[in-house]
Amino acid sequence: MAPSAKRTARSTVPSIISADLVVKGMLVSAGDIQIDGRVEGDIRASALVVGEKASIEGDIYAEDATIRGHIHGSIHARKVQLCSTCRVEGNVLHEAISMESGAFFEGNCRHSDNPLAEGAGEQPRGRGGDSYERKAPPMSPAASPTRQANGPEAPRTSPTANFTPLKS
Repeated sequence: MAPSAKRTARSTVPSIISADLVVKGMLVSAGDIQIDGRVEGDIRASALVVGEKASIEGDIYAEDATIRGHIHGSIHARKVQLCSTCRVEGNVLHEAISMESGAFFEGNCRHSDNPLAEGAGEQPRGRGGDSYERKAPPMSPAASPTRQANGPEAPRTSPTANFTPLKS
């Protein structure tokens, strides 16, 4: 096959996570990914499009990220586009960013000449390289499950130790 006949990863169709699909784990692609379903894990791609009904719980690393759905995690991308339908809860490290009117963004936004290099040192934690441990964000004293009404905060223990299921 002649070199000119070879197809590059950018010229192929994107990988698609459809609306009825839930993925748990890291996604890595040298090409483009379109997410319309739910992903619980980090995503690394050349270009990423997050659809309006999509939900991602994890960090994004991409050259180009177009966000229309819900992201709960950080975004490291050269070019970030936050569309009017998006809801981003996390930090954005970018080279260029645009935000449409109506976009919801809660977090910190910081320019970087190479946002992908700053996130490159982060590696998955766990066995076999395919499981990830996400640290919960620090809890404010008001949101702490161990806080007593009108009293001092009780010693912090495991969140599961203080869990009381709701009664029907």
